[in-house]
Amino acid sequence: MNVLDRVVGFFNPLAGLNRAKARAQTAIVMNYDAASRGRRTYGWKAPATSADAAAYGSRARLRQISRDMVRNRAYAARARDVVVANVVGDGIMPSIRCENEAHKTTVEQLVRQHLLSNDIDALGEYDLLEMQQICMSGVFTDGEVFIRRRPRDARFGARLALPYQVEVLEPDLLDTTIQNNGKNLVVEGVEYGPTGAIEAYHFLSEHPGAVQHRRAPQSTRIHWSDVIHIRRFDRPGQLRGVPWLAPVMMTIGELSDYQEAQILKQRMSALLAVMLKWASGSNRPADEQTGLESLEPGAVVSLPDGAEPVPTDPPKVDGYADFMKQGLRAVAAGVGVTYEALAVDLEKVNFSSARLGRNEMDRLVRMWQRGLMIAQFGTGMERWFREGMALMGHRGIEFTMDWTPPRRILVDPTREIPAMVEEIDAGLNSRQGVQRELGRDPARIREERAQDMQADNDAGLPELSGGAAVSAPGEARAAGDQRKEKQDDDGQ
Repeated sequence: MNVLDRVVGFFNPLAGLNRAKARAQTAIVMNYDAASRGRRTYGWKAPATSADAAAYGSRARLRQISRDMVRNRAYAARARDVVVANVVGDGIMPSIRCENEAHKTTVEQLVRQHLLSNDIDALGEYDLLEMQQICMSGVFTDGEVFIRRRPRDARFGARLALPYQVEVLEPDLLDTTIQNNGKNLVVEGVEYGPTGAIEAYHFLSEHPGAVQHRRAPQSTRIHWSDVIHIRRFDRPGQLRGVPWLAPVMMTIGELSDYQEAQILKQRMSALLAVMLKWASGSNRPADEQTGLESLEPGAVVSLPDGAEPVPTDPPKVDGYADFMKQGLRAVAAGVGVTYEALAVDLEKVNFSSARLGRNEMDRLVRMWQRGLMIAQFGTGMERWFREGMALMGHRGIEFTMDWTPPRRILVDPTREIPAMVEEIDAGLNSRQGVQRELGRDPARIREERAQDMQADNDAGLPELSGGAAVSAPGEARAAGDQRKEKQDDDGQ
């Protein structure tokens, strides 16, 4: 403590204490260079906003920019397709486990009739698997998507196996004009209860950006139990989502502008422009440019006396590929996919590099599958399915609904499948576990194998020998090793 601090503390102890606290806090903060304020950190933004407040007032703008990029920027559309294809693929399939075979048959029939048919969609267009693709695409582009349950009676749902349908809604339909509902706070169309949890949603009857409104849009309060809100959580307390392209929008925009500039330079480079240089004192004819206006490859044009052709020197395009690669690597890292998948660039890729990149991406994909499409989409759909069964009189049926992600594409099946077999034989994994990792339903595989065996027995076919299956992994591994060496050599 210096002399000034001691003097202030003597005459005003409270002010002296505050000065000492401020000095101590400053000393702690200055231990981190990133927390300093100076030339090196000029322009850094560090607002102390909560998770949802960080995007407050900006979500609509972010959604609009994200949609425009997906519509008009090739790599933004590619990033969305890569995420949707890997997370959802051809669908995360529901399967039923039940000890009572009669009950299992009943539930599976309802799943096929309602969930896996177009009856589940209020518009009659999508089944459950197509709906997953649309929802995942909406989550990527808009940051969040809503699914609303629509109860049906005899007027609208006489042919339905279960008395409800669902409607996929964009966040644009949230009524942002409502500020409160009683004592509950409403922020951007989402109503929060006294504990801070979401209690209801306020939706408009029609999309505000529709070409033509059938009627004036009206707001309806929908209880949370009739809404599935799908979004990615990045911070504690976060209840709203933001577009996945938000961290890389600036980079994608700049890369697109750079591409357009390079294309223009290429067009200029492809053109052959000629200037005429006249000798001093020469007479210029009235048609001095005759023939030059149609200059093309292979053309022979005569020039008037005293004129000398001088070709232009168009700009050259250098470093384009390297610059684009570095930019696309940044975009791929920001989205969470591999550069090879985003840029469709498999140059110098061998088995080892492809497998390493896929391993990192597969971890993210499994996390998104579990957190978004199973924990949120699947859990909500199962809850509505069970409630619909109860309304139709199917009570007292105990069953478990599992969700199996799509098959994971193997980089080199001849090497990876034998490794899986060895894991099972060594007790490091179960056969069912491996089957689920590959996106297959163990129960269905077991049923189909039994059906194949029964069909072979009925046809009098001999039983398949297991010797080939035992020796195949070693042979396949040897072939895979040879192919890997060749791939590595080609990659180098």
